[in-house]
Amino acid sequence: MKLFTHSNWDIIPVIAGIAHLWFVIWLFFNLPVLPLVVSLPLLCLYAVSISWNINGISHNFLHNAYFNSHALNRAFSLVESLAIGFSQAFYTWVHNRHHSGNSDLPNDKGETVDWLSIYKYGRDGKPENIWSYAFKSFFRDDIKALYKGLHKQSPANAHFGIIELVCLALMVIVMAFISWKSLAVMIAFNYLGNCLSSLNGYFEHYGANPDKPIAWGVSSYNTLYNLIWFNNGYHAEHHFRPRMHWMKMKQFHESIRDQQKAEGVHVIKHCHALGFLEMNQAA
Repeated sequence: MKLFTHSNWDIIPVIAGIAHLWFVIWLFFNLPVLPLVVSLPLLCLYAVSISWNINGISHNFLHNAYFNSHALNRAFSLVESLAIGFSQAFYTWVHNRHHSGNSDLPNDKGETVDWLSIYKYGRDGKPENIWSYAFKSFFRDDIKALYKGLHKQSPANAHFGIIELVCLALMVIVMAFISWKSLAVMIAFNYLGNCLSSLNGYFEHYGANPDKPIAWGVSSYNTLYNLIWFNNGYHAEHHFRPRMHWMKMKQFHESIRDQQKAEGVHVIKHCHALGFLEMNQAA
């Protein structure tokens, strides 16, 4: 039986995910002995790695589970939860809801299907302020609502999500006993990493057209960005075909390039996290 369900190339994000967890643990234990000139850049790298994992490794995994084995997928889901600092199972449910709404506009009651919609807290049909979205999104997660929604869809996944959170809590407690100062610093930079992830998500949709499926997302074809972020730049293509494997995105883009141009798909030159450099072009 094959180890990987969709592609042997998935060994790359799997190794990257395991390496990310190792980096988190290594950084925690070494922070007390590292000089500031070394620890500060590493902490910044840690913050960036949170967004990198969420939008690359974790994101592709939730759409196309890497392994044929259910047990291995559960194990890797736990690895991701510990590396990122949040339940992969709950993230999967929120993200699937994101694809149900595709950053939709609020209805008459001010509600959106997509809880991550950049319009949810905006005014007059306009997106929320970028900095408000980036720095506040982290605090908007409702664990009870997440559990209730996931449990309705899959009790087994909801229960596993709780297991992931419990394991994460145990890891944090152990870290607190070892060095509460190092833990506090890493929590602060984990928050920064989540802000960077929200910043990334904002520009994956700022300038998109919520009424056109082919233009639901904003794409970036920056070569280095897509190489490191596992083709996350092909975001319009991804929302058009959410279940398509990350290795097929470039080929899919080539096949619909003319259609995308005709429908006005918004494209930026920089990576999504630097989309604010091109905000005027999407206004």
